[in-house]
Amino acid sequence: MDLINYMNYERSGKIRGIYWLFQISMAFNSNKIEGSQLSEEQTQYLFDEEKIYSENGESLSLNDIHETVNHFAAFDYLLDHIHEEVDVKMIKELHYIVKRNTSDEKNPFTPIGRFKVKPNVIGSLEQIATTPPNDVEKELSLLLENYSKRKPIQLEDIVDFHVKFEQIHPFADGNGRVGRLIVFKECLKYNIMPSIVLDKHRHFYMMGLKDYDDISKERLLETFKVGQDYCEQVLQRLDFEGEINSSMKK
Repeated sequence: MDLINYMNYERSGKIRGIYWLFQISMAFNSNKIEGSQLSEEQTQYLFDEEKIYSENGESLSLNDIHETVNHFAAFDYLLDHIHEEVDVKMIKELHYIVKRNTSDEKNPFTPIGRFKVKPNVIGSLEQIATTPPNDVEKELSLLLENYSKRKPIQLEDIVDFHVKFEQIHPFADGNGRVGRLIVFKECLKYNIMPSIVLDKHRHFYMMGLKDYDDISKERLLETFKVGQDYCEQVLQRLDFEGEINSSMKK
């Protein structure tokens, strides 16, 4: 049984194993990178019990809670669509799942499941310009077309796609979370060890995105390789020795 089927087996039986650890770790770290205040323990409790608690009497953001629950659902969505090609429809659906029930849903300037209507930037201090709203669909379609022509797909190709996706920044918010979910999905699809970027490596991840074209690709690629090491350690700890995706061998 390969990793994809193994995680789905655990998921259907609600077993605490690889699927459980990847769900919690990815939701916690990916949301934390974007500023979520939920702890890893709170994330786990939310996944296990569908409840939340305050650790030190602090107030909790409804957006943080909804986005964490949404991330669990988005992870399940990508498992259900592992073998499919990434396209505009899938990207919009992932965004809708990640952002539904948040305050953005009520704001016409931050549509969910639809592309941005106002210009945005990457970062807050050293801001990086992104694709203008009117050009998003064209640029994203071109990116997907070029990516589909790459064979065989390696980690470097997936990271390159991630960078270009973030440079387009097609949505008002949630671009990083959607982009990292796509990286995880594409690794599984192409029998590559998946990668989870940990929040403690946020600085290297952000600098890697910023420097990718001008200085070097190595910083960001190495950050994703460290994320692969983390996933591999999880699999080793739980004695998993199978293929990531055995269908790629056929």
